[in-house]
Amino acid sequence: MMGLEGLQQEIMMMAGRGIVPWSLYYEFVFNAVICALIIGPVLGALGTMVVAKRMAFFSQAVGNAALTGVAIGVLIGESYTSPYVSMFSFCILFALLLNFTKNHTKMASDTLIGVFLSISLALGASLLLFISAKVNTHILESILFGSILTVNQLDIAVLFFVSVLVIATGIPLFNRMLLSSLNPALAHVRGVKVQLMEYIFVLMITVVTVACVKIIGAVLVEALLLIPAAAARNLNRSLGGFMLWSVIFSVSSCLMGIVIPMQWDIPIPSGGAIILSAACFFLITSLMRGFMPRFQEAKI
Repeated sequence: MMGLEGLQQEIMMMAGRGIVPWSLYYEFVFNAVICALIIGPVLGALGTMVVAKRMAFFSQAVGNAALTGVAIGVLIGESYTSPYVSMFSFCILFALLLNFTKNHTKMASDTLIGVFLSISLALGASLLLFISAKVNTHILESILFGSILTVNQLDIAVLFFVSVLVIATGIPLFNRMLLSSLNPALAHVRGVKVQLMEYIFVLMITVVTVACVKIIGAVLVEALLLIPAAAARNLNRSLGGFMLWSVIFSVSSCLMGIVIPMQWDIPIPSGGAIILSAACFFLITSLMRGFMPRFQEAKI
């Protein structure tokens, strides 16, 4: 953290001289930018797998389950600003139970996810009635839509730890997870434990989603997993290019969504601004693919 404090002082001096956007002079904006630089590459890389495995709806379900985790945390006495124990516990249980049920019932994924999502939202909405006497429920808007005003050193530490854990797990297992998602039968023949890879990937999505809720929002974190990867898919015919551009679009969207509203005093949440920035990349790449012949064959 001492290194971050020194970097923050340098950035503040540069902002005062007009070298970087003036909004970086404020500590909460600096904290949010650090969060963006941590989560952007992770979400961009994971997003390529989410698109390949067609799991966008799953990540949305986990994001919305975080609201129920917050309500449970407040009820058991956790701080409503950082109820990480309850959020991680409930969302991990939610994801594991969902994946277990999918594997053992053979029910269609979209149907099963819809059932679990509905139950989680109903439980969260019911619990909000009990916690309304303890906290102002309007504060929970930062959980739903994200807010740079609430990002603190604890949030940065949690994001950093989760990102390191996911990267350390994902890099050695990437090829096996990709093969098991694209061709489970071939992966099984080659000795890959397909169900184990699926559980690991589900846990990776879950912990990253929960860690990102404070800055992006429970409602919108799924979109940042999906949109930059979808934009990158419009342009690339190789897996390497697909992942590289997804990371670039994700990081750029995070930085633009944080800095632009502050710089030009636009009254929108950081989470919404981040997703709108990602949507601009998707629109541009869609137009490029539609009207430029060199991109029309792009596919993964």
